[in-house]
Amino acid sequence: MKKLLRPRTALYAMMAAVLLSGCAETRFLATSAKKVGGAPAVSGHYKVGNPYQIQGVWYYPAEDYDYVETGISSWYGPKFHGKPTANGEVFDMNLVSAAHRTLPMPSLIRVTNLENGRSLVVRLNDRGPFAHGRILDMSRRGAQLLGFEKQGTARVRVELLKEQSLALKNSLVNQVAGNNAPIKSGGMQKPMVSAQNLSVPNGAQAAPPAPTQTVLAPQQSSWANPQQVQQADTSIRTYAVTPTRMYIQAGAFSRYENANRVKAALSSVGDVEVSQVLVNGRDFFRVRVGPLQNVNKADQLLNEVINAGYPSAKIIVEKGKG
Repeated sequence: MKKLLRPRTALYAMMAAVLLSGCAETRFLATSAKKVGGAPAVSGHYKVGNPYQIQGVWYYPAEDYDYVETGISSWYGPKFHGKPTANGEVFDMNLVSAAHRTLPMPSLIRVTNLENGRSLVVRLNDRGPFAHGRILDMSRRGAQLLGFEKQGTARVRVELLKEQSLALKNSLVNQVAGNNAPIKSGGMQKPMVSAQNLSVPNGAQAAPPAPTQTVLAPQQSSWANPQQVQQADTSIRTYAVTPTRMYIQAGAFSRYENANRVKAALSSVGDVEVSQVLVNGRDFFRVRVGPLQNVNKADQLLNEVINAGYPSAKIIVEKGKG
């Protein structure tokens, strides 16, 4: 597990330079807000970030509110405990949080361990992991609750919670807007206003009294409360477990000829298949090695595929037999 954490140190140095540019970055300073349950206060900023490159792979942060992905999750803990996260919060390995390479921070995601069915809502507030075969880094507490702390990794499904994440973003933006307002209504002198009943002029009729009207306060989602959206609910759901299989995906190509050439180039790595899929109305031909059942074997084959000239290769987890 320790080997998976080392690339994160290089990340902070690289991201520091990115932060100094401040050009295309969405960044809002957030006031401190207490976490649910009386835990220490959260302070940080809303951040998407600029594209960046780690170990030859480019990552493109974006507000992708339809994000759903399956893959392998790892976890991180003591080495980063008490240090700043990528959005300026303080990492606490004993709280439930996670690191992702491209999703906005902070966001709320649902992480489901596909091996035991445990599912948890998690606060995303950091960047990582940067081991090629991982899509998520959980805090140690998150890994404990999802049941994979001892084994180090797990096959997971990660889904961004759109409504909750947008409410969290808006709460931070509204806090900043209120704190930075040039004129505070509380500091302005209120004018004196008096009311007087006037008699009806000659030849005129009194207007009927205005009907009384009940104004209902607009309904607000419970997630609109900044105190509630600051921290994820740590209650665990459990779902039925279905078998999954792993593949190494070298790439997806719009032309079959290109996919077939990659298949031939990787024939010495293992069983390679080309399959046709429809994505957003377009046909693609994806090249995969597998299926695989062992994470260590998957990591080994992934490295071989990357070294063969496909740095964007990744581990894919799908439903399947056994």
